[in-house]
Amino acid sequence: MAVLTVIDAIREAMREEMQRDGSVFVMGEDVGRRGGVFLATKDLIDEFGEERVIDTPLAEASIAGIAVGAALSGLRPIAEVQFADFIWPTVNQMIGEAARIRYGSNGKLHVPMVLRSPYGGHVRGGLYHSQSVEAYFAHTPGLKVVAPATPYDAKGLLKAAIRDEDPVIVLEHKRTYRSVRGQTPDEDYVVPIGSAEVKREGTDASIITYGLTLHYSLQAAADLQGEGISVEVVDLRTLRPLDAETVLASVRKTSKALVVHEDNAAVSVGSEVSALIAEHAFEDLDAPVMRCAGPEIPAMPFAPTLEAAYMPTAEKIAAKLRELVAY
Repeated sequence: MAVLTVIDAIREAMREEMQRDGSVFVMGEDVGRRGGVFLATKDLIDEFGEERVIDTPLAEASIAGIAVGAALSGLRPIAEVQFADFIWPTVNQMIGEAARIRYGSNGKLHVPMVLRSPYGGHVRGGLYHSQSVEAYFAHTPGLKVVAPATPYDAKGLLKAAIRDEDPVIVLEHKRTYRSVRGQTPDEDYVVPIGSAEVKREGTDASIITYGLTLHYSLQAAADLQGEGISVEVVDLRTLRPLDAETVLASVRKTSKALVVHEDNAAVSVGSEVSALIAEHAFEDLDAPVMRCAGPEIPAMPFAPTLEAAYMPTAEKIAAKLRELVAY
């Protein structure tokens, strides 16, 4: 076992898959000699050369479009968008094309590609380097969307995404890149896409979360343990397809659910999780499904005070849990 940061785990996943499969290659802005803005591809060009670690122009629509074409031609591209805030030019290629190709070809064609991008706040990135974009892609049938929060999950989900026959959006919370460390096996492994995981067992309430707020949720659960409140924490890990079985099993066990994420509350992944629980576990609930999420504003503020007001924190989550448990 090795102790890695999230960014180290991502780099190791790409390196191992490029060593295992010659059809895998990396492309994106500054991914070559610079190694990417967060150094996710650091030193890969020295090992695999410029033909498999390709610096592209600053043109996200072209990055995605070339990746779709390469995947249709039998390759397995890993395309990087430097920040999720600049992922919007890829929408026509990813949502309008890649997501529909298997369906439109009656299953004859596949698009085995990965689109990686760092997302999220609490990094003082302001309006254009802090956005949460997951709901836009998770809404779309034909795309798979994963959001790992630990080194183990980041490595295992990225490897699974690279091997998948369908397009996968891999969203990596930039705050976790170097602040979160954990053990990863030395041997080859994957984390199956579509599998959530109970990160902490509990009996009084369930938190369903993903990304950075997993860590804040675990802290809130630990803090409330001293008050005699036992909180179960479920990490979705995959946002499309959702692991309904794991979510519902936890809620049926505790009878109370709090959905936590950084993205805006309205029309979000949390909205879908809340609807899932209400539809399939209503009779098991002892309280309304509650949410702790971002406020209804267009983007993350830059001012530290406003960013703090926007972000879910362990303290905010704990306060919401106290309200839920007392219901």
